[in-house]
Amino acid sequence: MSREQVEERTGINQGTLYRLETARARPQRRTLMALMDLYGADDQLRADLLAISRSADDQGWLQPYQSTLPEAYTAYISFEAEAQSVRNYESLLIPGLLQTEDYARAVVTGGLPTASDDEVDQRVRARMERQRLLDREDPLEFWAVVDEAALRRVVGGHRIMRAQAAHLVDVARRPNVTVQIIPFEAGAHPGMPGSFSHLEFGDPLDPELVHIDTMAGDLFLEAEADIRRYRSMFDHLRAIALSPSKTASLLTSIAASMKGG
Repeated sequence: MSREQVEERTGINQGTLYRLETARARPQRRTLMALMDLYGADDQLRADLLAISRSADDQGWLQPYQSTLPEAYTAYISFEAEAQSVRNYESLLIPGLLQTEDYARAVVTGGLPTASDDEVDQRVRARMERQRLLDREDPLEFWAVVDEAALRRVVGGHRIMRAQAAHLVDVARRPNVTVQIIPFEAGAHPGMPGSFSHLEFGDPLDPELVHIDTMAGDLFLEAEADIRRYRSMFDHLRAIALSPSKTASLLTSIAASMKGG
C-alpha cells in the first residue's frame, strides 16, 4: 500500500507515516494498533510489537538490568512505567515505590540469601530508579494500603525502620501519593492472603491490569471479572484502613517505638 492509501484507511497522516517508516519516531499505541489491524499482523507479531512499544516508553534506564532481573519483574516495571495510576496493597512489605534505599537493600538481602553483592546492588538500583515515576512531570498516581505487620516487622534494624516510617510520612505529603495503614485492630480482612497491584492506563485502548507476585511466579490478570474482584477488594481495604492523617500519626508512633540501631 502507498502512504496515501494507508492515510485514507487509517487517518494517520503521511508525515507521521514517513517518520515511523524511517525510524525517526515511534508510534503511539493507538497508531500502532491501527497499523497492525490494517496490515493484518498475526497475534504473535502484535504481542511482540506491543511489548517493544511498552519497553521503549521512557525506560532506557532499564536496559542495563535486563540480564539480571527476572523477565516477569521487568515486564511489571514496563507496565508500571506506562500506567497512569497504581493501587498497591502490601501485607508484609513496604511498597517498592516507597522504600528507602537501606530498607530495600535489607529486603533484597533477606529475601534472596544466595544472591551475590552485585545482584543485590542491581535490584536495589532498579527499585530506586522505579521511584522516579512519582517525581516525573506527569507523576504516577499511587495509592498504597499497607498492613501494620509490614511496619512492625523489623527489616534491617530499628534505625532503618525509623527512617522508613519517617520517609512514608514525608512521601505521603505529595498530592499524587496516598498511604493508609490497616491496623491490627481491624482484625481479619480480604487482603490477608497476599499482596497485589491494580494498574490503570491513560490510553482507553489499554485494559486495566492486576499483578500478583507469588512464590510460584508472577500473575498478570486482565479478565474483567478479575479486575472487578480486585478493584472491589482494594475499595474494601482502603475503607477499613486508617485515614491518611491517622496513618501519619501511627507511623510517627511506630518510629518513636523503634529503639536502638
